[in-house]
Amino acid sequence: MSSSNRKRMLNQLEEFAVEVVNDRRRGKRAVAFKILLRTLSFVFGALVHLRFFLYRNRILKDQPLGCLVVVVGNLTVGGTGKTPVVEKFARSLHKRGRKVAILSRGYKSKTVKKETLKARLWRTYVTGAAAPPPKIVSDGKKVLLDSELAGDEPFMLAKNLPGVVVLVDKDRVKSGSYAIKKFGCDTLILDDGMQYLPLKGRLNLLLVDKSNPFGNRKLLPRGILREPVRHLKRASYVFLTKSDGRPDPELEALIQKHNPGVDVIECAHRPQYLQEVNGSQRRELTELKNRRIGAFSGIAVPQSFEGFLRNLGANLLYTRRFTDHHRFDANELLEIVDEAKAAGLEFIVTTEKDAVRIPDTISFSIPLYYLRLEIDIMRGADDFEEAVSRVCFTEKVERKLTV
Repeated sequence: MSSSNRKRMLNQLEEFAVEVVNDRRRGKRAVAFKILLRTLSFVFGALVHLRFFLYRNRILKDQPLGCLVVVVGNLTVGGTGKTPVVEKFARSLHKRGRKVAILSRGYKSKTVKKETLKARLWRTYVTGAAAPPPKIVSDGKKVLLDSELAGDEPFMLAKNLPGVVVLVDKDRVKSGSYAIKKFGCDTLILDDGMQYLPLKGRLNLLLVDKSNPFGNRKLLPRGILREPVRHLKRASYVFLTKSDGRPDPELEALIQKHNPGVDVIECAHRPQYLQEVNGSQRRELTELKNRRIGAFSGIAVPQSFEGFLRNLGANLLYTRRFTDHHRFDANELLEIVDEAKAAGLEFIVTTEKDAVRIPDTISFSIPLYYLRLEIDIMRGADDFEEAVSRVCFTEKVERKLTV
């Protein structure tokens, strides 16, 4: 079997699993798969409960670094719009004089040189050598890695946040310590860090996708929950993302039930402009109105992206969806271009996250842009500013106490 056919089969299997989890598939195969997933969810839930029990009772211990740690994460898998929130928070802290480092695990990033278990045991227990340093995506002055080595989100953050250090390593304790010693950072932001218990956050920013808060409220892999809904109680602030501005009393009541009095910050992703992929041209959003366009994406919730384009007045005549974090090859991209030209489209639009995965060596015979989105605080702007101030103020108090 060729690599392209194997890749296509894996994508189809992933799409099937996603449809089963979201209860969009019927039939005997879907029912059998649901039973398997339900069994695995029970096992997963037991492991989650055990892990929290071990840390709560100090059998496993977190490792403080003597630095303020802010955790941004969610209870679910999939797109809650986390990256723009991390970007906005990091930018706000940087503007207030903080030396910020974003610590990411670099989901689906390429390993520079994979260390075997045998080599790791030899290094640790025989030679006593230190573990290899984290990948430096940005040293705060320039971007040092591409999206393939860094991962999509870390690369985007590094590109959009000059002055902010971005590091990638599965061991966030190690990368946090490195950020402090190497770059003098005083504030660490754990990107997608709610489930990373070895490094405890002083401030936990929990994101909830208002359009699909907790799926079917079942744990992985039968549902989309990484931990139970009751763990809303772990949040210092709750961010409701992808809001349409309409009140949701049921969701608000659920949040307050598990975390009474918690501040809720409601926000929406607002389109800003169209930016040429691998180019410098920028177009206003008004240029989408009544234009014949196509769109493709490899994100968790493509419907929201496509909805933006339609709401801006575009005549969306062609769409192509790939699985989340899909890395495009030249044949796929050229196929999209050919199909778009055959449909008589004027240009193609993708997401910013997808744009970073498009090789700059490929030339397109039809204009290709990405849609730039930014977070707009619709409710709780004062609470957002309070969260930023709380980080800065806490550090000032701690410094006074240690003098």
